[in-house]
Amino acid sequence: MLGYYFDLALRSFKRNKVLTALMVITLALGIGASMTTLTLLRLLSGDPLPQKSAQLFYVQLDPYPKDHPFSRSGKLPWLTSYTDAMNLLHAHRAEHQAAMAMTKVKLAPTTTQQHPFFSTGVMATADFFNMFDAPFHYGSGWSAADDQGRAKVVVIADDLNDQLFGGANSVGRSLRINDQDFRIIGVLRHWAPQPRFYSLYLGGPSYGKGEAVFLPLQSARAAGMDPINLMSYAVGDKQELENSASIWLGLWVQLPHAQAVSAYRSFLAGYAQQQVALGRFQRSRYGLSGLMQWLDSQQVVPDNVRLQTGLAFSFLLICMVNTVGLLLAKCLRRSGEIGVRRAMGASRKAIFAQFMAEAGLIGLVGGALGLVFALFGLWCIRQQPAEYASVAHLNETMFLCIFAVAMVASLVAGIFPAWRACIVAPAPQLKST
Repeated sequence: MLGYYFDLALRSFKRNKVLTALMVITLALGIGASMTTLTLLRLLSGDPLPQKSAQLFYVQLDPYPKDHPFSRSGKLPWLTSYTDAMNLLHAHRAEHQAAMAMTKVKLAPTTTQQHPFFSTGVMATADFFNMFDAPFHYGSGWSAADDQGRAKVVVIADDLNDQLFGGANSVGRSLRINDQDFRIIGVLRHWAPQPRFYSLYLGGPSYGKGEAVFLPLQSARAAGMDPINLMSYAVGDKQELENSASIWLGLWVQLPHAQAVSAYRSFLAGYAQQQVALGRFQRSRYGLSGLMQWLDSQQVVPDNVRLQTGLAFSFLLICMVNTVGLLLAKCLRRSGEIGVRRAMGASRKAIFAQFMAEAGLIGLVGGALGLVFALFGLWCIRQQPAEYASVAHLNETMFLCIFAVAMVASLVAGIFPAWRACIVAPAPQLKST
């Protein structure tokens, strides 16, 4: 029976080509606009490490005086001093823990004639790769001994390996960074969590391609590399960051279960109180935020993206209302046909199902055209200078979502016209014909 209804729908579409085209295009425009913005919002607000996000926590302390703006506002500083980061790392109270900072680097291959260029790098302690599940294509990361010994080693991204070494195994080769030679010990597979949670407030990008190089913290500092986030400095020269009160490091810990989280909170509370007693802190405040909680608090999704999503779905609602009007107009023009079918024994239920099948078919075609509009909309976003532009791609989930939304929108829009069709009285229509 459903096939018969679809056959009737196709015949109706052929008789009213202009009206059918208007309904399809109207629905497709709403679907394309709403799915473009929803896809972008979903990508920007997604979980960057779904397999481990529940175990990752960001550590905050408050070394500032009571009259500092952060203290007066009730907020905790986003970054940590070198002294506090090392104290917490050396306590070994977490399964994995890593301190990190972003830095600008000048890269130059030692075996090719390519010109030097600038990029972004990460200075981090040894647990960085294990804690964040960074996958390796060749080699591995460095050890804690390499970091403490200031070994001149580096892990590079796959994009940089492709650019400099043609994708070959470059482990053991040299890379010149800031006019000093570093030995490559690992090459990552493609790894660029979206958003880049570990670089928030460290001066790196929140979205887009990953960093080019990853260096041991001690080695990078010994080579004269400075953190990007200059706003975090309190006092002291950049060359003396390790001995100053400046805050410039982000600190993440991995805590595998609730008991570990509770124990680490107690440890942080005791550490903050200890620093107050030593006179380093004036307040024993601390923070331990889960990865998704941290992203929410930092509002990584731009407000304009949320606004655009709301406006796009409002536009979809307007398109649905227009589709209702067009379907209703089409229904009223077919009152004679409906009357004949009713007189021949078709029930109201059958008439309702027929018009709902027509609405569903319009939704299917509108979804296909809406997919084209959504792909075009995402392409337009990728041409923008925004840092999140490069992540605007349609995935399988949103592909299916487009057709699901199109079908739901068309069926909802078709309910009133279908109800109006099924209550048409056959007798008046037969007399008029």
